Amino acid sequence: MSRRHFLKTSALLGATGLALRLGPADSQNSPNSNTVGEPIHIRMGGYGPPTTSFSLGLKIIGDRLEEQFGDEVNVNYIYNVMELGYAGQDLRWLVDSGVLTVGYMSISDTPELELAALPFLFPDTTTARATMDGPLGQAAAKSLESITNYRVIGFFENGFRHISNNVRAVRTLEDLRGLKIRVRSTEQISTFELLGVDPQVVELSAAVREIERGSLDGQENPFANTITYNIYPHQRFYTATFHSYLSRPIFVHAPSFDAWPSNIQASVMEAATEAVHFQRALHDQEEEEAQTIIREAGGEILELSSTAREEFIAAVAPLYEEAQTRYSQELLDMVGL
Repeated sequence: MSRRHFLKTSALLGATGLALRLGPADSQNSPNSNTVGEPIHIRMGGYGPPTTSFSLGLKIIGDRLEEQFGDEVNVNYIYNVMELGYAGQDLRWLVDSGVLTVGYMSISDTPELELAALPFLFPDTTTARATMDGPLGQAAAKSLESITNYRVIGFFENGFRHISNNVRAVRTLEDLRGLKIRVRSTEQISTFELLGVDPQVVELSAAVREIERGSLDGQENPFANTITYNIYPHQRFYTATFHSYLSRPIFVHAPSFDAWPSNIQASVMEAATEAVHFQRALHDQEEEEAQTIIREAGGEILELSSTAREEFIAAVAPLYEEAQTRYSQELLDMVGL
């Protein structure tokens, strides 16, 4: 662990009441062990307020464990690591190193998750959820576990993403051209370049500041995220593009999970399934409520016409041609390509 990570880890452990009871070398073991008389410490982390569907989903997992095992477990929550000076993406190494025990993150760095993030791949939420709960999600979990210290226990839903900006209404592909839009990762650059956008990969908290200053024209996110991260006061024009669907894997620090008694492991898996169903249902509600809040704040939400949507899909056709050579036919079959 680097010195920078160590110092930031110290702050996080202090926030959970564990302080420096452990050092970086034993963060993977001591706080999660089940020695006689010592509870299993489980630290759950995210990057949103405690009221979001993701935070409440984590709370379901923790509540079920406390209900079943009482003093045998000690569950702590750091709902928003960004409030402690972390970037949202730091959740990855925080769980990988065992500083946090459970986390979630929008990730697309396995072939399966890359494929699932192709623009305009899923026609609706039902299809997307069935795909992530089926063979593709299982393959994605296996791939992610092979390159990390994770056990993947389910997939929260970040949902379909839409484009907003503060320059002009976007009804056609031409309306998008030249807009400077924040995108979440380098994997999205090709998509947005094909759509005629000037994509900017900027960390979320920094992107919000740049949108406030006007150095970024807009961003792309589910409607609910524009409320969660307070983007909506600075954006007037929204287009329901449904251009990409993202899941957020829920992952547990594997050395900790593997050391737990089998009954606790089983309860974590069962609770995760319950949490996923709860989070997805609440996400649907959050999306509806977010649109109401946006409109009440003076925002305009537009739907793409069928002609415009076909134009958007045609623009990203080169990505599908690339996918035919990039991914195995077995993977392509999982998403109907």
